[in-house]
Amino acid sequence: MVVKGLGELERSIMDILWAETNPLTAREVGRLIADRDLAPTTVMTVLDRLTRKGFLKRTRDGRAWRYEPAESRDAYIAELMLEALDLTGDRSAALTRFAQAVSGTEAEILRRALTELEDE
Repeated sequence: MVVKGLGELERSIMDILWAETNPLTAREVGRLIADRDLAPTTVMTVLDRLTRKGFLKRTRDGRAWRYEPAESRDAYIAELMLEALDLTGDRSAALTRFAQAVSGTEAEILRRALTELEDE
C-alpha cells in the first residue's frame, strides 16, 4: 500500500470498512454512509479507486464485489507516521520530540515494543 492522504469520502468509506468484520458490497457501504446522499456509482468509483491505491482488497460474490481493508487502521496510521518522519531533515530530533510529547502510558507501550524487537 502506498500511503497518501485519504480524501474525506475515502476516509469515511475506510472507517466503515475498518469497523466491519466481514467484507461489504458497494451497496452495503452506501447504506452505511448515513450522512450523505451518494449515488451508488459514486460509492463504486471510490471503492475502485481505493482498491487501485492498495487500501482495499476485493473478491467476487456473484455479480457484486465484496471489499475489505488490505491493512488494519493501525498499519495505515503507522505508515502515515513513517512518511511524516521521512519528511524531517533530522529523524533523530523528530523522534526525540515525539517521545517527549507522548503520555507516560504511551511511552511505556513504546518501551515494551522496542524491548520486544530487541529480544527477537
